[in-house]
Amino acid sequence: MRHGVAVALLAAVLLTSGCSDDPPESAPAAATSSATPAPAYDGTLEPAAAVLSLVPEDARTLTVTDFDQVRAELGVDELDDRSAPADVAAFWQRAEAERPLLTTGMLRPADDRLLSTYGFTGLDVAWEAHFFDGDGQEQGWVLRFRDATDMARVAAAADDPAGPVTDADVDAAAHLVSSGTVGDPEQSWAADPELVALVGTPANATYVARGCDPQPGADPEAGDLDELDGYSVQFEGSLATARLGAGRHDLFTRMRLGESQPGFAAAYDGGVADPVSGRIGYVMTDPPAAARLALAHELPFAACP
Repeated sequence: MRHGVAVALLAAVLLTSGCSDDPPESAPAAATSSATPAPAYDGTLEPAAAVLSLVPEDARTLTVTDFDQVRAELGVDELDDRSAPADVAAFWQRAEAERPLLTTGMLRPADDRLLSTYGFTGLDVAWEAHFFDGDGQEQGWVLRFRDATDMARVAAAADDPAGPVTDADVDAAAHLVSSGTVGDPEQSWAADPELVALVGTPANATYVARGCDPQPGADPEAGDLDELDGYSVQFEGSLATARLGAGRHDLFTRMRLGESQPGFAAAYDGGVADPVSGRIGYVMTDPPAAARLALAHELPFAACP
């Protein structure tokens, strides 16, 4: 059975033996704030963890797409600007059809001009992040370029008033190009230990949100829900792992909310929950649709009480 296979896979991924269908009698309290100063940007970290120090504290949502990871999974690690156009087109076609991308690359529409004028394209981006306010308006973005990229050419593109990275901040040493980021880590998402705990595992893409999401048409009889201060969804291969914070007594209730939502159930199969770690695992039957549901705030497990 498809559901049985999904449960078996997810149980292994969650790395816990405590995933029974009944919540534990007691669970540890959620992480508390620490007095440790927020760390500065660290490019050795997994992309979603690295970018937190650049995201303003008033941002509502964050999306991170790791194109290097996607290329590796599709077996085209060496794809670059010198590759045949047919190979490049085939990669993007497969990536958009088979992977849960949270962006398809902000540089791609300008690739031809960027290549002819500055010698780089969207293929030189290792990962890309965007952050948004409570109204869904983009506040800023971050591009991390691959190590071999000539950042002097990228800096020249930032001075081009007609380019996609006009007036962006360029950190050549870190291979970063950004807009709207915060300079003080203490004023960033990295200063919130509960948000930091939601990221850090390699993935094709990671979605992070502060707070819960109102769910139109939600069943008020579905069960009692505790407050939700934030959550993330890690999209990796065919698996999606939601992280809602440690020690949740309502995790099984939240996991079951999607069973009555046909659109969600069509993209996320099964469900395995671990209340101690606060994780719910799903098998993605339609990865692109799974990513679109996150971007549309249509994830039942993230419902507001």
